[in-house]
Amino acid sequence: MDPYDYTRFTAAKKVALALESLIRLQFPRDKLYIVGFGDYARELKVQDLPYVTVGPEHTNTQGGLELARKLLNRDRSANRQIILITDGKPTAATINGRLYIHTWGVHPAILEATFLEALRCRKSGITINTFMLADDYYLVDFVHRLTQICQGRAFYTTPHRLGEYVIIDYINKKKKHIV
Repeated sequence: MDPYDYTRFTAAKKVALALESLIRLQFPRDKLYIVGFGDYARELKVQDLPYVTVGPEHTNTQGGLELARKLLNRDRSANRQIILITDGKPTAATINGRLYIHTWGVHPAILEATFLEALRCRKSGITINTFMLADDYYLVDFVHRLTQICQGRAFYTTPHRLGEYVIIDYINKKKKHIV
């Protein structure tokens, strides 16, 4: 496993913990769900985050978006958003109930499943803001296309500046809804 993978994963965990603390203290009526996704997506509890590790799994962005959409659909608040922190192009998707994996380049079926899920999120009134931690051509292209489909925003950053970007964006979005 590339040491940089650990740096990016650790940065994402720190941001999730900071965002949870900010929401709990400053915006207690907001709800935060944390979704981790490798081969499969799963909801993570904040108290478990320090113990979650990066594994030799794939990147199932479609599964992560699907689970996030289902969790957010329980909450009918006006401002529902997915903060997608990613460092890899999608290499897995659940298609017709089965996990499909393709690690070399990007596979059209995985992209199609992921973009379809992004469209479902948009139709459910959920904004997707993507924070990208790598500058791989395939990932940049994927994030650009994803952002167009879901009509969200994309931020290109580093693990060291990720927290600053996410927290400031969250607070600025809250200020827009308050004013």
